[in-house]
Amino acid sequence: MNNPMTLHHYEESRVVNASPDEVFSYIDDHSKFSSHMNQSSWMLGGGKMATTVDQEKGQVVGSHIKMDGIVFGFHVFLDEMVTYRQPPRIKVWETVGIPRLLIIGHYQMKVEIQSVEAGSKISVSIEYQLPDTHQWLGKLFSAWYAKWCVRQMLDGTSAHFMHTTALKAR
Repeated sequence: MNNPMTLHHYEESRVVNASPDEVFSYIDDHSKFSSHMNQSSWMLGGGKMATTVDQEKGQVVGSHIKMDGIVFGFHVFLDEMVTYRQPPRIKVWETVGIPRLLIIGHYQMKVEIQSVEAGSKISVSIEYQLPDTHQWLGKLFSAWYAKWCVRQMLDGTSAHFMHTTALKAR
């Protein structure tokens, strides 16, 4: 990450009934994988963010993913860049520039996918710093927010493949 400040970490894993290639294809599409940020929710104070990707669609190293919106009445913005990508096993992206966020500051997201007997084990982790401003908000809520974000990504992936598996069974 950009700055050697204290990092906080959260990670969680789940097994889904899909091949690593299928899972990687899903997580590589940020309109699906980050969709929890594009929907109004209580966790975003009733607000939501719009996700935009560059011409590489966030699917190559150096590609950018941007999010912009209103959260708890504040304008927030971030620019993420893909820093490592090894299909179908690993994808890493992190904030670049100066993110305008309330609860966390700079962060790095990592997704690892392993083939297991039941399909694929997907692990999502976030390493983050507290925000430069509103540090008291970060101290109070950043661990809770990191856990929510990681779980939203895992829940969305699980739901997608449960739906896909149900359709295949018909």
